[in-house]
Amino acid sequence: MDAVITLVVTIGVLAGLIWNRWPAEWLMMAAAVLLILLGVISPTTFLSGSANPGIMTIGALFVVAAGVQETGALRWMMERLLGRPTSPSSALARLMPITSLLSAFLNNTPVVALFIGLVQGWCARMKISPSRLLMPMSYAAILGGTCTLIGTSTNLVVDGQLQSQAKQPGLGIFDITALGIPVLIAGTLWMVLVGWRFLPQRKGLVEQLGNGREYSVAMRVADKGPLHDKSIEEAGLRSLQHGYLAEIERSGKLLSMVGPDTILQSGDRLIFVGVADTAHEVRAFRGLESDAAGLDLDHHQRRMVEAVIAPSSPVVGVSIKEARFRTRYHSVVLAVSRDGERINSKVGDIVLRPGDTLLLEAAADFTRLHRYNREFLLVSTLDGNGMPNLTKAPIALAIMSLMIVTHLAGMVELVEAAVAAAILMVFTGCLPAAQARASIDGGVLVVIAAALALGQAMPDSGAAQVVADQLMQFGDGLPFLVLVYLTTTLFTEIITNNAAAVLMFPIAMTVSVQLKVSFMPYVIAIMYAASASFLTPPGCQGSLMVIGPGGYKASDFIRIGLSMSLIIGLLSVVLSPVIWPVAG
Repeated sequence: MDAVITLVVTIGVLAGLIWNRWPAEWLMMAAAVLLILLGVISPTTFLSGSANPGIMTIGALFVVAAGVQETGALRWMMERLLGRPTSPSSALARLMPITSLLSAFLNNTPVVALFIGLVQGWCARMKISPSRLLMPMSYAAILGGTCTLIGTSTNLVVDGQLQSQAKQPGLGIFDITALGIPVLIAGTLWMVLVGWRFLPQRKGLVEQLGNGREYSVAMRVADKGPLHDKSIEEAGLRSLQHGYLAEIERSGKLLSMVGPDTILQSGDRLIFVGVADTAHEVRAFRGLESDAAGLDLDHHQRRMVEAVIAPSSPVVGVSIKEARFRTRYHSVVLAVSRDGERINSKVGDIVLRPGDTLLLEAAADFTRLHRYNREFLLVSTLDGNGMPNLTKAPIALAIMSLMIVTHLAGMVELVEAAVAAAILMVFTGCLPAAQARASIDGGVLVVIAAALALGQAMPDSGAAQVVADQLMQFGDGLPFLVLVYLTTTLFTEIITNNAAAVLMFPIAMTVSVQLKVSFMPYVIAIMYAASASFLTPPGCQGSLMVIGPGGYKASDFIRIGLSMSLIIGLLSVVLSPVIWPVAG
């Protein structure tokens, strides 16, 4: 009866996930609670799943990845590594390996988020469609995640099951790299040489420069900074996503003809024109300083805010300098837009009028304090624009490197290294404690914990044995390995990858025991099939993120993803028994 109950609940979970009406974490939690109430599993079994080392490692790695992202370390690295390609093929030849390298050690989401902006800048400069590069970039993030144990949460979930259900020692960070590298090389070569040619040439949805409010943002080249004596092209200021460099003021003279070969000098005042995000974008460049006096606040406490001046505001009719925004509102005016158009005067000299839209650098609580203030008609915080603390970027990278090296040297277990790295991110100021807490995706952890409980119920109730007996009719050895891979791939495309891995793991373990063969090839097959989601956007968050910027349709993913799935699947089922012999 326990087996029947478990199978019915599992089928119900699969149907619910496919229907996608309820959040995955609530659906999985409801299934786990139902199994407890029906006596299939005990509360202790469920709690043991929550204490799985894989879950603890994933939670800590969320913090580590957030620390690297918060400090701007990713952009700091990319500006030095990507270079300036001249064609889609050469761009992918650089983009995909670097994306894969980063996603092998970081969560895919921040990596893809960073590269979307960089790729759009490339496309603007090379005059090609971003749809030629963005999907291959998201695929590269998936491939990179298969190269190390910490590359995806799915790898860690499977490793946690290996320890809890199979009672085996955990895998090392690079134990799966022997298969990951051939998979990465094959997938990259296919996309660089052939695959991108089948992608459409469409405009993305980020054609916002002509539609949004336009600002004029002034920045100054820092004295003896990294941009001194560099050309505009070398500094990377020709490929901005949200605006462009309009002119340079130098020693009281205006240089309006700004070409790519113009050499920057310390003290130059650079005038950028664009939408509100231009200010955030240019302030992320090392060597550029705000032309306005900054706030005496930590980086994580600053936000970009748009505020519209009300007719009753006391600052109407006076200049920004006289209005003393820093004292009055604890904010600094970066730029002013009037009737949707920029004002070219120096910010401090602009006399404010009712309806002027101000781009402010303000304290994090500015919107909350002034949303209902009658001095402003509208106050809104721009999403995702906390100031990157570039001075902490080397520290964040050093902490992540230390985490990897100490584990590889056998000094600490992976979970210990990850937790220590997360703590160091907070103690060194790379990531505020509040943001560290917010960076942990509780929904993902709940899904994994509940899925582990459901996965444990499969062998304990005998349900795994029932399913394994039916699958045994399809043969043994490599044919069954193919079946495991295909089934896991199907589940991954229609439900969450972690849930797919958890549900297939006990079934594969049971069959390997009956066949009296090593379970490792099956474990690795599940790990790769669950991670390699190419066919549908919902299968991977990175794919969802590039749909808008790339202007993609679901059919684009099926057309390109099918070839990628076949290549990766073939390599996985052929090489995994060679690297991890089937003979028990």
